[in-house]
Amino acid sequence: MATTRIGLDRLPSAARAAVEEHTGPLLTVEETAEGFNSEIAARVTSATGAWHIKGLRTGHPRAWTQRREAEVAPFLTGLAPALRWRVETAGWDLLGFEMLSGHHADYAPGSPDLPEVAALLRRLGEAPCPGIELRHAGQRLERYAAHRDDLRFFTGAHVLHTDLNNANVLVDNHAPQSDRARLVDWAWATRGAAWLDAGYWVIWLIAAGHSPASAEKWAAEIPAWLTAPAEGITAFAAANANVWSEISTADPDPWTLHLVTAATTWHAHRRTG
Repeated sequence: MATTRIGLDRLPSAARAAVEEHTGPLLTVEETAEGFNSEIAARVTSATGAWHIKGLRTGHPRAWTQRREAEVAPFLTGLAPALRWRVETAGWDLLGFEMLSGHHADYAPGSPDLPEVAALLRRLGEAPCPGIELRHAGQRLERYAAHRDDLRFFTGAHVLHTDLNNANVLVDNHAPQSDRARLVDWAWATRGAAWLDAGYWVIWLIAAGHSPASAEKWAAEIPAWLTAPAEGITAFAAANANVWSEISTADPDPWTLHLVTAATTWHAHRRTG
């Protein structure tokens, strides 16, 4: 469920002053609607630069997401926006990221963004997991796997994003070709098998109009996907069909129902294909 969003102007004066110690006096503030985890989400500029600010009260039930993003950010060079500063004061935890240019990735069949996202996931698949506390993929999927033994397929030592919503991928066509796409919102960073993010992408590709076969063909552009046993991919599809079924039952809005349809379509394809 989405966190209630408030404006930057509603921060305590001490928190706002602490932010401006890093930025200088703010010239523009553009509140943003994307994302579900943050109470504060804004793009700001000053005479010295531009930042994307994310924030939560330190007592918020999801305060751990701020800590997770702050801890993982130094290990994501070239994969995510750089974390420039962090402010913890007056009951608030605020992160100042570099402001990225570009547009949200288009996952539709034939989109020119698809090769850029595949290149991003190839780079991510080569990244070892940093030595920080992260949940394991098996822990996150434990309640959803069809068989407990299936959890062995999800084990690994790579850092995973796990939320391949196209709104979390920014593509900048003016950036160098090898570095055009970045992943934002690492609140759900996880440790696991390198191929899992390609699997998460498959679900969003199907939701964007791909057939399961087409989506898996794009996943096969990521070398880690080719290391996954067929049985493991099927187990992953089954677990995610259960994940999205639970989400859509608890929060049955159009987009969650769309994702449960995509996940169950993929699972059916894996069982019969």
